[in-house]
Amino acid sequence: MLITKYFTRISLLLLLISVFTDTVRGQSSLINTLNSQNHWVDSVYKKLNRKQRIAQLFFVRAHTNKGQAYEDSVGKVIQKEHIGGLVFFQGGPVRQTDLINNYQKLSRVPLLIAMDGEWGLGMRLDSTISYPYQMTLGAIQNDSLIYKMGQMIAYDYKRMGMQINFAPVLDVNNNPNNPVINYRSFGDSKYNVAKKGIAYFKGMQDAGLITVAKHFPGHGDTDVDSHYDLPLLPFTRDRLDSLEEYPFREAIKAGIGGVMIAHMSIPAFDSTKNLPSTLSRPIVTGELKDSLNFKGLVASDAMEMKGVTKYFPNGEGDLRAFLAGNDIIELSPDSKKAEKMILKALRHHKMPKEEFEAKVKKVLAAKYWAGLAHYTPASRAGLVSDLNRDSAKALVQQLSDTAITLLKGDSTSLYKDPKKRTAIVSIGVDEETVFQKELSKKYPNSLLFLVGKKTPVNELNGMLASLKKYDQLFISIHDTRLRPQSKLDYNSDVKLLISQLASLPNTITCVFANAYTIAGLPGIEKSETLLACYQKEDFMQRAAVKVITGQIKPKGKLSVSINMFFPTGTGIIF
Repeated sequence: MLITKYFTRISLLLLLISVFTDTVRGQSSLINTLNSQNHWVDSVYKKLNRKQRIAQLFFVRAHTNKGQAYEDSVGKVIQKEHIGGLVFFQGGPVRQTDLINNYQKLSRVPLLIAMDGEWGLGMRLDSTISYPYQMTLGAIQNDSLIYKMGQMIAYDYKRMGMQINFAPVLDVNNNPNNPVINYRSFGDSKYNVAKKGIAYFKGMQDAGLITVAKHFPGHGDTDVDSHYDLPLLPFTRDRLDSLEEYPFREAIKAGIGGVMIAHMSIPAFDSTKNLPSTLSRPIVTGELKDSLNFKGLVASDAMEMKGVTKYFPNGEGDLRAFLAGNDIIELSPDSKKAEKMILKALRHHKMPKEEFEAKVKKVLAAKYWAGLAHYTPASRAGLVSDLNRDSAKALVQQLSDTAITLLKGDSTSLYKDPKKRTAIVSIGVDEETVFQKELSKKYPNSLLFLVGKKTPVNELNGMLASLKKYDQLFISIHDTRLRPQSKLDYNSDVKLLISQLASLPNTITCVFANAYTIAGLPGIEKSETLLACYQKEDFMQRAAVKVITGQIKPKGKLSVSINMFFPTGTGIIF
């Protein structure tokens, strides 16, 4: 009897291992699937006319927070144009799942559904989980946690009926003033960006989600946002090849399924004046496809962005993106008009028919790999609770715990006496913070203080006088804006207070803001203990309290260079 049970368990284990191995083997062959002959792909391709084949390359914008008229207008585009996919933006998970199911019913060929989820569904949707930003993840020394995050995010996407995540960001953010990448990057080390990006995309791709790394060849060293204008990358080919392209090259070697092209003018690759890289055949085909030997899906960045439309309006940008070598044309301002222009270009033999056919079949092959050949609608039953499962929340906290970075101090300076008179000061806020609430539980002899971003100097002076009477201080600095920018929006008097408090003995300072903000707070380096906590979210505040109270040890290393005191890689671990 015991022997029978033993062999039954062994057989079950072997079966699970076999299924897992087959699954991973099938999912890791995305690039092969995109470039292999496929009966389903061939069959679908033959049933489409040329106009419908062109439309398969277009992905249009979709929302669930713009009302019924907007939703209906997208439905009409699906029915009339036979587009290849949708890119969802703001809304809610149940509404979006219902709408995806409805849109799939309208489409002759199953749609590829994409969304930007760099930090998970929470980047776009309410009632869903947000994982830490990539700058925060860049501080983590255990890449297996980032791989696990990728798997979790893939599950969420597939649970809602989506097949593509436009992530990770592989830009090396070596410009602290970058207005568009910044905290979305893993940092300013090309090696760290590559390692973290590969861990992230492999987690997603191994779990069956198509991933699209962005923004090739690298948007990290710009001070212009391509949503509003065309950035210039004035660097040499050697610099671009050795730095900006490095993470993309490594991701391609590791099997990334998709790459998104940035809208940037790059004279070293293409000297055509004011030509966005998205529209440049020497960049899209010559550099990415030929030089880097990329065989996956090539997607444009949003074609509605000013980085394109400023110089190439009225569908001209879409046509050029198509001719440059993009397989997916994302968010055309007028897909119907652009499709007509491409049809005319094909009639005039502007692209070899073999190249066009391969492009369309690559999109169809992506649909096959993602399981759309046997499409089944996503279930709304229990969706919100499933997307907010305890295991996902636990991983968010684990990632946060592992990212907290000790820039200055040691175990002696970090752990304070809970019996002493303690002040817990949160700056940049107008109500008690999670940091204060959690820390005060461990320090019963404490008083809480709040400092607003624009607190007048007379109030600040009075507070400073009071705080000098305490035995020890815990200072938390918060950026309450939706996204963590490189400079805090505090008045100069509040910044001076931070410097004055840092100079007091027995002070621990925690910065719940973009790491770059530390450079704009001269004197903060005088704090006996200084922790970089990267962002404002509650999970980071809880992680910092755990470090301060000795529940966990600091494990992070700085993902960007702040100044001469704190270069990339700074992080005291004990």
